[in-house]
Amino acid sequence: MKVALQLLASTVGGILFMGALLFWPAGTFDYWQAWVFIAAFIVGSMVPTIYLAAKYPDALQRRFKSGPWAETRMAQRLINVGIITTVIAAGVISALDYRFGWSHPPIAVIVLGNVLVLTGLVIAELVIIQNNFAAATITVEENQPVVSTGLYGVVRHPMYVGALIVMVGMPLALASYWGLLTAIPAVLVFVARITDEEKALRQELDGYDEYTQKVHYRLVPGVW
Repeated sequence: MKVALQLLASTVGGILFMGALLFWPAGTFDYWQAWVFIAAFIVGSMVPTIYLAAKYPDALQRRFKSGPWAETRMAQRLINVGIITTVIAAGVISALDYRFGWSHPPIAVIVLGNVLVLTGLVIAELVIIQNNFAAATITVEENQPVVSTGLYGVVRHPMYVGALIVMVGMPLALASYWGLLTAIPAVLVFVARITDEEKALRQELDGYDEYTQKVHYRLVPGVW
């Protein structure tokens, strides 16, 4: 019952947040791209989340503990604020773009944007399935293993890969090219998060140093 209430609260809160984030700066509810994006985001988030609630309730509880206030490291609190700010900026700029007609992506681009959003969300959920200790905060728990298979065998931070794919897809889904500019600070913020996170993991998670010797890249194979 508690999990069901948390899921309901999360869904309702997400809809209200995204509604205010998009329709207020757009100045209208007649913004079908925003309605489609919200629907895609909710479905892409809730279907896997329901699966996690049934199969991996502990992992889901770790995901519920999120936000700057949940971080124990001051650097991560500031970085978390940066992540939230870039998400808000992506929504607001995209909505203003729609309102004032700064750019006019074709429907094919809007469809691509929603596909990217769904892809990023699926990747994020697969990460949790493959690593039940993947939390929304930087923590190391007792007996936590180093996961080096699946997506973790490709890059060291596949969760953030999924998040960045969503960040790129979001403006396109909302019919905005200008919103793509927010992907630049988003990448910088995630690089800062990963850099600080790896400091903690090297110090607190047994076997992480060896894992970094096996999987060399953090976000993009062959790049970084």
